[in-house]
Amino acid sequence: MTTAYSEARHSGYAGTREPLTASRGVYAPQEDSRFLIEVMDKTGLAAGRRVADLCTGSGVVAIAAYRQGACEVNAFDICPAAVHCVRKNAAATGAEVAVHLGSWARAAEFGGYDLVVCNPPYVPHDPDADFDPLPPEVGPARAWDAGYDGRQVLDPLCEQVSDLLAPGGTLLVVQSEFAVPRQTLAGLAAAGLDAQIVGYRWIPFGPVLTSRARWLEDTGRLEPGRREEELVVIRADKA
Repeated sequence: MTTAYSEARHSGYAGTREPLTASRGVYAPQEDSRFLIEVMDKTGLAAGRRVADLCTGSGVVAIAAYRQGACEVNAFDICPAAVHCVRKNAAATGAEVAVHLGSWARAAEFGGYDLVVCNPPYVPHDPDADFDPLPPEVGPARAWDAGYDGRQVLDPLCEQVSDLLAPGGTLLVVQSEFAVPRQTLAGLAAAGLDAQIVGYRWIPFGPVLTSRARWLEDTGRLEPGRREEELVVIRADKA
């Protein structure tokens, strides 16, 4: 059983040494990626293990897993631009990361893994809502928009991740309070995994949540005037 912890914001990327870049159209590393990396580092789950990084984006978590001593790292993304970006970043940092185009259906071809890590899209979205425009450098909407309840990716991940894990394997997934962590815990438990929240962090709203703060207030998910969100990292273990 892992003890939950909470700590202040951190500006670095645990487990990486060189700065990483995000190509146009690729989700840039942000606070949720940093948080996931730090939890992975503190738990020591990557060391000596076969690791899969789903929804890899720039590859920052996959490269951190390699730096933390993983014996094998596979990174997956459905975006060709992300695949190219990860390969470039891995080469630049000297990290041995096998990069694949595809989702966890593709990842299943290479399983089971001792550790699966994932920073999925989890921001609630209503295509009919009038959100404030975002600057182009923020990245592609597909990197965060996840349906009205923010669970468009999380729910199928919970259903299928057990098939990716080797016996004794672990999932670490980061998400926002607005995608309802208790549903993730319930979904993982229904899949036969022992799930718990192992990290909490409050962060100021970035551009995406700022752009839809009024909508979150109007739909009753956000207290009027609050402009911080709670991130959590959930751990799920397979027997």
